[in-house]
Amino acid sequence: MQALPTKAYGATGSIFNGLKPMEIERTPPQADEVHIDILYCGVCHSDLHQVKNDWHNTIYPCVPGHEIIGRVIGVGSAVTKFKAGDVVGVGCMIDSCGACSACQEGEENYCEGPVSWTATYNGYMKPQNKDFNTFGGYSTNIVVKESFVLRIPEALDIKAAAPILCAGITTYSPLKYWQVGPGSSVAVVGIGGLGHMAVQLARALGATVTAITRDADKQPDAEKLGAHQVLVSTDKKAMEAYELQFDFILITIPDAFEVNDYVKLAKRNGVITTVGLIGPYKAPLDNQEIAMHRRSVAGSVIGGIAETQEVLEFCAKHQILPEVEMIRMQDINDAYDKMLDKEVRFRYVIDMQSLKDAE
Repeated sequence: MQALPTKAYGATGSIFNGLKPMEIERTPPQADEVHIDILYCGVCHSDLHQVKNDWHNTIYPCVPGHEIIGRVIGVGSAVTKFKAGDVVGVGCMIDSCGACSACQEGEENYCEGPVSWTATYNGYMKPQNKDFNTFGGYSTNIVVKESFVLRIPEALDIKAAAPILCAGITTYSPLKYWQVGPGSSVAVVGIGGLGHMAVQLARALGATVTAITRDADKQPDAEKLGAHQVLVSTDKKAMEAYELQFDFILITIPDAFEVNDYVKLAKRNGVITTVGLIGPYKAPLDNQEIAMHRRSVAGSVIGGIAETQEVLEFCAKHQILPEVEMIRMQDINDAYDKMLDKEVRFRYVIDMQSLKDAE
């Protein structure tokens, strides 16, 4: 089959000096695959980590993007769920082994196969073959297996919905797993791309929500998103006043931080779950603080395909959308700089028409 030339933006080597225009090739859809014209792609903090090789696993060239909204332009002969013209989404995964217990139970995000799941970009989660790579949504089109394509509800604004496919599911999955609901006292730490979704989702699930931030200026935004109260983490007395207050604490800080400051806020039998950070905490856990109140410290990574479809439907039902700022593909490096400086409110989304129109 003849490859499909595709415009893209990506990083070319391990010495990162910004994303650049490039051309990649897509394979025409196989029998069980869907060909998608990309309309919008969210910009995730992990995109920046990956292109800079912060996790020491990047395969170059690296074309980021795993919050994809697009329109179906072609389907393979065996595809039954989608047709040309459908508005669809692609999140962080495009395949998994399909045979392990996690995959069989609809938790492909915890695939226990030899290479784990296949990421939308940067190949396998456990790369064994550096010659195998995948290219993400900073491009004009993508081809994805039908079983990893999501249907976008009509009630969602497609210009804003892309971050639900990562930030949304990454925060929704642990909230559901630890049974957050009416009567739950929840703290969301970090009110950025992930945290601003977590506040909205926890509120819609019926919890009493406290937003915790280093930046007091974020209080009006957090309250607008649905937080019942806002706690400034640099206020030592305020933090002490909230010790033993929360059933569930969801920490969305993407870089190494002092987790023990937040462990103290959990009730007896409370759970502290970190999402967004791929790596060690700034200091070791103080097990005395954990043991004395039978607290649990946990982690979570995105969610399965069925659960991702569930959060899309949940957001449509409760009129939840990410707060986004639309940018051109050509402005991505400036967006990365602003993301590092914490100047984004709260998520960038790329209008892919800007790439299609580029000469």
